Amino acid sequence: MIKQREKRKKIFYVPGMISLVLIPLFCLYHFYKVDAFKVCHGIELYIPHGNEFEEYKFATLRKYKVFNFDGGQLENKKLEEMRLYLRKLRTEKDTINGIRMHFGSGSQYQTFITTLDILFEEEAPTWITNKDDIYVLGSSNTYKKVKDTIEHHVMNCGTGELMRQQAYFEQKNKKEEEARTFQISFFAQKWQLIFCGYFPLVLLNIFALVKFNKTQKYNQK
Repeated sequence: MIKQREKRKKIFYVPGMISLVLIPLFCLYHFYKVDAFKVCHGIELYIPHGNEFEEYKFATLRKYKVFNFDGGQLENKKLEEMRLYLRKLRTEKDTINGIRMHFGSGSQYQTFITTLDILFEEEAPTWITNKDDIYVLGSSNTYKKVKDTIEHHVMNCGTGELMRQQAYFEQKNKKEEEARTFQISFFAQKWQLIFCGYFPLVLLNIFALVKFNKTQKYNQK
């Protein structure tokens, strides 16, 4: 006599499906909370130490044309005028006139950064910061970059074991930094692709849960 085969109950692991949806969300929340996608930048800026500004009498070395930045609507126009005037000073090798940029209480941080960009782009000969001002001095000298033809060698003082450990840790830190940089750039560039792959997965889980509930209600009747 053939026994009637019982219909096996399908395995439907609801907590696992819910975890599949929620865990990526928690991971993304953690990444944003620890600023994993934040990109940091830096600028090179020299701040006078001591009384250098007063000692070298920068305030009276030139006849300064003053550009006041106070956060008004004409900031971009003033920046462009300053750029052209700086270019003129540098081209004519003017040693009489100069530029003084004053940043008022209403000036914006971006204006200060743009000012530094202009100084680097136009290769300002000499400039110095003092409190809320930047002073730019023209020069009669033409600065040329001299190619360094001297070959330099670096020597580590220590035992062979110490040098080996130092090289190991330097290489390890370099690889960790490269991996972190790659992860940040990957998520920053591919977040749309990740979302497109994750969203259908959420819909699929919702559809499966709805179908499961309907089946359960039907079997209970």
